[in-house]
Amino acid sequence: MSTLVEKNGLLPNNSFFDDFLTRDLFDWSNRRSNQLRSVPPVNIVETNDDFRVEMAAPGMKKNDFHIELDNDMLTIWSDLNTVEENENQQYTRREFSYYSFKRSFYLPNTVVADKIEATYRDGMLSLIIPKKEEARKKPVKTIAIS
Repeated sequence: MSTLVEKNGLLPNNSFFDDFLTRDLFDWSNRRSNQLRSVPPVNIVETNDDFRVEMAAPGMKKNDFHIELDNDMLTIWSDLNTVEENENQQYTRREFSYYSFKRSFYLPNTVVADKIEATYRDGMLSLIIPKKEEARKKPVKTIAIS
């Protein structure tokens, strides 16, 4: 395997057209927005030198993320409880709740796992996963005919 693949082999279906026929036309429950929050969207870009994973997670802090590497499995997760209990309040609607997610990706054997870098800036978690030298594409070589 030479590409970065999500553990389940599929990416979440967030397309409006893909789920148009399977959801209510007017969904007043806010269920869809909670569903999208539960799994932050991810972009994976492959360059000649590395893989770049970009996860959109606005409103979080750097300390809210956990990133683990177990053999060839890269897991990004958060387990965040943002609810503050107030016994004197009586809610008519309550949508703030326990928030957690977990995304796992199989890394190809062509990466340098101990050199992975992660940053979080302006709501975007970014990981740079460098490739081994032998996995990088070599420039085209012209061979002269004698």
